[in-house]
Amino acid sequence: MTDAREAFLRGERPTDVALFLSESVVDDERLERFGERVDGGVVIVVDGERGRNAFRAATGMDAMEFATAAMDVDGVVDDDLAGGRCPDGDDHEMSFVFAFVEGRNEEVGGLYAEGDVVHAYARCECETAYSDRWVVDAA
Repeated sequence: MTDAREAFLRGERPTDVALFLSESVVDDERLERFGERVDGGVVIVVDGERGRNAFRAATGMDAMEFATAAMDVDGVVDDDLAGGRCPDGDDHEMSFVFAFVEGRNEEVGGLYAEGDVVHAYARCECETAYSDRWVVDAA
């Protein structure tokens, strides 16, 4: 795993976003210059604005509109952002993920009181959009 992705997943890059783009979404090998090749695609960690623009270019969707649409369906996004499980089928492949980290906020409570929280919004090959979130493992 690259230093950028590790730092993002530890909550050390709060102004950045992370994207997983499967080979079925983007087959442009140039993306590897900006990210990390993983099984089935590429994970990219970039500053927020560039990341939202890259997400739009790759998927044709606005990142925050997609996140809003996906937030009401619970699924599982692997904590390395390179895989997951669709709520509509364990054998489905993930098409893409948009993720960001929200800082600890004790006033909000719940997960947010425990630490920084990764928000991950995914879309499956079956077109189901879903979300997952977890407290950053700062270890």
